[in-house]
Amino acid sequence: MNIDTKDFRVDEGDSVDLEKWPTKIDPVYKSKHQYKTLLEDHVAELSERQELLYASNRHAILLIFQAMDAAGKDGVIRHVMSGVNPQGCQVFSYKHPSAAELQHDFMWRTTRDMPERGKIGIFNRSYYEEVLIIRVHPELLVSEALADPPVDDETFWHQRYRSIKNFERHMHANGTHIVKFFLHLSKDEQRKRFLDRIDDPDKNWKFSTADIKERGFWKDYQKAYEQCLSATSTSNSPWYVVPADDKENARLIVSKIVLDTFDGLKMSYPTVSAEREAELAAIRKQLAK
Repeated sequence: MNIDTKDFRVDEGDSVDLEKWPTKIDPVYKSKHQYKTLLEDHVAELSERQELLYASNRHAILLIFQAMDAAGKDGVIRHVMSGVNPQGCQVFSYKHPSAAELQHDFMWRTTRDMPERGKIGIFNRSYYEEVLIIRVHPELLVSEALADPPVDDETFWHQRYRSIKNFERHMHANGTHIVKFFLHLSKDEQRKRFLDRIDDPDKNWKFSTADIKERGFWKDYQKAYEQCLSATSTSNSPWYVVPADDKENARLIVSKIVLDTFDGLKMSYPTVSAEREAELAAIRKQLAK
């Protein structure tokens, strides 16, 4: 298996055209058995890296997942992070903001959930909803009771992109490394997955009539994602466009990107001072009697 994660990374300054980014590529695995083996290897490595992250206590990692409905965010999170110690990882899922949350700035509710040093945070959707669904449905801005409602649309969205980039720059400077994934699903594959949810009684709960309504805005969402990815992918907090029509492929790609992120931190276990070594030796001697 050879996954070059740079193939999926949006470089800072790139102008993203999602039609030029594939939703499906050749599998990086040769069989279902090999897929399971590779994923198990990745999960085991992630578990080791997480222990080192916790022990070094110098960094935090935030993984953000954004996608159209049925792209497989839940499955990626569940499979890729299955071996991670729950004490060192927290997953937050964001839906419609509450009345209390609407009384604050648009990033307040997610800022409260940022991971502390030594831990991994996962956002299933995030503050990026404020430049995605809100951009597709600007009428939702009314509920945010803004002091200065947008007059110039482009200026308004530019300000939100700038707020996000400044926030992510601040977090990076203070030890939180943010990696963002857009699971790139084709419209036809979404149709197939919706049909599967309808036809399988065990999956009926996953389907909502709202999903069909939002599917009608497909082109608007694609444009919103293109503008968002272009404006907010930076060298320190990059976006990765992951082909999502093949769920297994997507999980292996995401897990490799997360591993590469860990490796870039150059972490090590804390060293023990000479005084501490002497203290431990004395304790060991006492216990050995």
